[in-house]
Parts: sequence; structure tokens; C-alpha cells
Amino acid sequence: MVFSGSAPVPDAEAVQDILLRLRRKQGTWVDWAQGCQALQRAKFTPQQIFEETGFEPIHQNQIMVAEQVYQSILKVGVTEATQAHFTERGSDALYELRILSQTDRASVADFVRRHGLDSEEVRDLVKPIKEYSYRKENPPGFGDGPGEAVAFHFWKLARQKDDLQDRSRLIAQGLRFAESAESRQQIERLLTDFTVVKARTAPRLPLYRIESESELPRVIPVVGQLPLSVDDLKAVPVALPEDPFGLVSATGPSAWAAVPGWQVIFRAEDPVGLLTQANQLPNMPADAPNEMVLVVVDRADRTWHEDSYFLTDEDSQLGLVWSETPLEGGILGRVILVLRPKRILDEDYNRELWQLEE
Repeated sequence: MVFSGSAPVPDAEAVQDILLRLRRKQGTWVDWAQGCQALQRAKFTPQQIFEETGFEPIHQNQIMVAEQVYQSILKVGVTEATQAHFTERGSDALYELRILSQTDRASVADFVRRHGLDSEEVRDLVKPIKEYSYRKENPPGFGDGPGEAVAFHFWKLARQKDDLQDRSRLIAQGLRFAESAESRQQIERLLTDFTVVKARTAPRLPLYRIESESELPRVIPVVGQLPLSVDDLKAVPVALPEDPFGLVSATGPSAWAAVPGWQVIFRAEDPVGLLTQANQLPNMPADAPNEMVLVVVDRADRTWHEDSYFLTDEDSQLGLVWSETPLEGGILGRVILVLRPKRILDEDYNRELWQLEE
């Protein structure tokens, strides 16, 4: 049985059937993912699904995202061997392809299946493949396709090594994935050319943390200019700030966040904010704290610069990227600030009226 991701909300009988199949792990991982999607449409929370089926929330998320990737590669088209392979296994590898465009997902899925790559190898290679797609033109000696992108990645890494053993290992990896005679020749030249080209370190993200109460302004709605009617007053929505950034929501697609008036904010022509988890930011260390951050982007600044991160259009989805080479297009704005919330050790402190400065 295959659960359709676009099907209507299942009735009570269908829900019980889905739960039973998930408990018994009947079908493929695609069936499991679509079953979890159907249960979510029936208002099951990830925790409830876990309690009923044994599928942990993190596993539910992984297979449901992988299923979306799976459907996208079928839509673009892959070989029969690739489709058969990923229908039965490889959801963890497909999950890693989520950051790629739909077209790239399909070609990379074929590439992953041909080379027998596991999810850890795919995780390491998907970023250089994505960065390769940003180039306006291919590097000398390298062509199109994921194999050429990965070969270029290892060629570049090999040039940065002065240790001959490390260099040789990376050259071998590049030759393993190169798909053209030209790229193989380019990599083989490193066997006699021992010039070391040091890598340029990615710039640091502009991370700041709110440190004092004076940097926490409160946003309030404005009714208008007197004279005003009672109806004018009633029409203003209640503004209830939400932690951790004092986000204010109202009826309709409007919300505001209180951001300290630092110079970088004042200089921005068209700043907008996006909420995300800190560990989802590009080039963050693996042990980055799992906290909500506010990414401020100046939509008026769309000029690429090697020292900046940018908001980009990734198949109609928003992405945050850094590239050491000019981006071909799709820049929606420059990241000017990543704001961390203030650490509050005693949340009741600011509510006590008798707290006086000495």
C-alpha cells in the first residue's frame, strides 16, 4: 500500500490501518513517510505518532523530507536503476540532497547510486556540488555534472595540501569521480606540480548577542493621528510580543520584531528579518547552540561580495549562502546581522517594581 502525500485527511478507519502498517513496518520507507504525512493531516503530533508506531520524531522528519526529495527526482527523471534503488533504501542519502535544486537532486541521485555512496559521503559532497552550481562558468578543465563538481572539489583540496600523503589521497578521490578526460588530466598534473595554494577561510557570520535591557525596545502598534474614533482604536490588533525577540504578530501577513538601533540597521535601505535555528546557519560549527536567531537581510543590497553571506532564491525557496566566487543570480539580499537572543538568568527580575539601581 502506498499512502499518497496529496490525499485528503484519512478517516478513522484509514488512520487505524496506517497505524497498524507503521507498527509492523510494512511496505517501503516511502510508504512509511507517506503514512506519517497522512497521520499529520489527521492532526497527529510527531510525539503521538512515535507513541503509536515507534517511529521517533527525528526519524519521521528524516523520511518525510527524503520522500519529498524522492518525489522531486521522479518528477525530473532518473534512471530505472536509481528509482528502484531509492524506492527500497537510501532515505538518509536522499535527505542530504534537500539543499539542492530539483534538477541537481536528480543528477546527484543517479551519481550517488552509481558510486555506491553512503549518507555520510553524500553529506560531505553535497555542499561542494551546490557551490559548483553557483559558478558563472566551469573552472578550466572541468565540465558539467556532479562528478565534475566533486572532482574539482578534491582537486582544489589537493592543491591546498603540502603533505604528500594527504595530497595523494585527495588526488585519488578526484580521479575516482572525474567524468571527463580533461578533468582527469587536470587532476593528474598535481602528481608533478607540487605548488601549494592555501584555501581562503570563510568569513565569520556577523553574530551579535543582546546584552542589556536597554537594547530590548518594545514594538507597539500605532492607531493613527487624532482625531480618531473608537472604531479606529478597536481596529488595532492586540500586540503580544513573543520570545525570544519580541516578535509581534497581527491579523493578516504582518509581524514586527524589535531590533536594536545599531548603525548596521540604520544604514540598511530595506531590512527584513527571518527566524531560524543557529545550527541551521551555513558554516556554523557542529556544536553550535540550538537556539533561535534572527537573520536580518537588506533586500536593497544585491551586489555580491566575497566577505558577505546572501539570501538566495533556491527553486522558490529561501537559502542563506556564502560563495568565494560571484553568484550567477538569484540574490535576494545581503545578510547584515545575525541576532542572538539575550541570555536572561532571572526572567522575573525585570518584572519586580522594587528593583532599584544603587
